Amino acid sequence: MNLTLRVWRQPGADDDGRMVTYDVGDLSPEMSFLEALDALNERLTGSGADPVAFDQDCREGICGMCGLVINGIAHGPEAATATCQLYLRSFSDGDVIDVEPWRGGPFTVIKDLVVNRSSFDRIIQAGGFITAPTGSAPDANVVLVAKRRSEQAFDAATCIGCGACVAACPNGSAMLFTGAKITHLGMLPQGQPERDARALAMIAQHDAEGFGACTQIGECTAVCPKSIQLDVISRFDHDVLFALLHRIG
Repeated sequence: MNLTLRVWRQPGADDDGRMVTYDVGDLSPEMSFLEALDALNERLTGSGADPVAFDQDCREGICGMCGLVINGIAHGPEAATATCQLYLRSFSDGDVIDVEPWRGGPFTVIKDLVVNRSSFDRIIQAGGFITAPTGSAPDANVVLVAKRRSEQAFDAATCIGCGACVAACPNGSAMLFTGAKITHLGMLPQGQPERDARALAMIAQHDAEGFGACTQIGECTAVCPKSIQLDVISRFDHDVLFALLHRIG
């Protein structure tokens, strides 16, 4: 299998970037997309050229590091699939594929396909925690949680913080990510003491980082590798509104 990869190359954050074309051959359809980039980098390194920098870690769709825009789509053409779980069988022999980094105001390019996503860390630091002294892990059924609420919390907790929602959103909003974190903690008993403060702190940090506002377009859910739905944003809006009302009251 032979592919033509047009890859965004940018030496540093303050440098101008450009698309560079590479022909990569002898690929197997069963290789992952990141393995194709590995093959390209082996060839570049062997010739003394600078390899393409890209983020990756677990390669199991868990860590959220593998953020690439492939042919204009965050994570590529397959739904509910992280880049590391995207296989070359999703493409055809001879395809020309554009590979770019996340695009979003706070997601500045560090080098090539690597972007700075520390803004997500700061949103989590602002309120994505609980202060309840839980001690050691309790037995599973000690704290009773309704099945529907536990399922909603678990679905939100599957967010891996990759940033695809930001890359796909026309407004550059991170509300799907922030809403997932709010929902994860807000649906469980342990998250109730800080619920109001958490909502206000996280939305304030979201806005301070420079992310845009959500207008419920839905592009974020279309590219989310964990299929997080828009209802987490509605729940976030609910928590922010009630926190403001409680503050006024």
